[in-house]
Amino acid sequence: MTAALKSVALGLACALLSLTPFAAVQAGTAAPDGDHHWVASWGAAPVAAGPMLPPRTIRQVIRTSLGGTAVRIRLSNLFGSEPLTVGPVRVARHVEGPLIQPGTDQAVTFNGMSRAVLPPGGSVLSDAVELPVAALESLVVSLYLPNGASAPMVHQVGNQTVYLAQGDVTSQARFEPEGEADDTRYLLTDLDVAATKDARSFVVLGDSITDGVGSSENANARWPDRLAERLQGTPSLASIAVVNAGIAGNRILNDGAAPYRGPSSLSRLTRDVLDKPGVRWVLLLQGGNDISASDLLEAADQKVSAAQIIEGMRMIITRARARGVQVWGATLLPRGGTTFPAPPSAAALAKREAVNAWIRESGAFDVVVDFDRVMRDPARPSHLLPAYDSGDHLHPNDAGYQAMADAIDLARLAEQSR
Repeated sequence: MTAALKSVALGLACALLSLTPFAAVQAGTAAPDGDHHWVASWGAAPVAAGPMLPPRTIRQVIRTSLGGTAVRIRLSNLFGSEPLTVGPVRVARHVEGPLIQPGTDQAVTFNGMSRAVLPPGGSVLSDAVELPVAALESLVVSLYLPNGASAPMVHQVGNQTVYLAQGDVTSQARFEPEGEADDTRYLLTDLDVAATKDARSFVVLGDSITDGVGSSENANARWPDRLAERLQGTPSLASIAVVNAGIAGNRILNDGAAPYRGPSSLSRLTRDVLDKPGVRWVLLLQGGNDISASDLLEAADQKVSAAQIIEGMRMIITRARARGVQVWGATLLPRGGTTFPAPPSAAALAKREAVNAWIRESGAFDVVVDFDRVMRDPARPSHLLPAYDSGDHLHPNDAGYQAMADAIDLARLAEQSR
């Protein structure tokens, strides 16, 4: 067995035999009534420990993909080495920029307390907040770090401006941010809604193309965002949430090694996908960074074959189906002409073709989405269609992300949701 697959097998064994360190240590109270249940409506997967923060209020804007009668949030200290105190925390409806809608601001509590202590490597889940929200509604979560944070959990590619200020200004409608504009996600990983019994989540597990690199800032123009809009425009599918579990630079088999980021998909699958409340589907769009890392990184255990990538995909399928989750597979997008993180070698291009052929032909997935065929230039099939290219020949632009969302077969989704 190769070093890469030994690492995969060890990660799988750990996932199956132990509790994830991300598991909540405080259970939210005030569960939904008998006509509702918790469903994941928004997410930002934990990536790494960020730089130290002094005591600050952090105000973050998020958008629901599904509405409900109440909300709750999860905060993570996954990469911290010491307890982290957070609070007060508040949630409100968004107006624009850092402004919240007056009269909608609500306190978020944790086991009835206004502050929570996040254990090293752990997370906390809030109590229910009685704030009815609509699908595709923008909310603001404001949290205060009274003691700062030595290693705050971050998701680096937020594509949404975050606002920081001195002191506890969590309840202020008018928020005066300090410092340079930032689009990092801090601590906040989940927003769940109390939704109707038929509501379920469609989680997308991916890399920078799912994370939305190349899309417009503050526009919710990532392809999972556009898919959520399509579902809300289809009454029979409007009870399905879409949760983005993409991490820029992420790989299936190996954890982050610069410029690749985040825990591998095999090691984070339980936390970032299978443990989401109400999850019914996962779409896997990954493998490109496993391929490019083999060109760029020198260590032998960072170099993987097409067969190893396929075996990693099989492991994801097996684990998801064991939890009753249907698995959609997506072909890898063209990479011709890219220069970052490195121009693809002939071997890399051949691996992509082999992986895509397996995705299309193996029958391993419940549904196949052929993004490669949708996004490629017919005149140069190894390249993105210019109309869909953000400029780096790797990541789509807003039009490209819309085309990806449009490629999802809603008829198949409706068939599986019955």
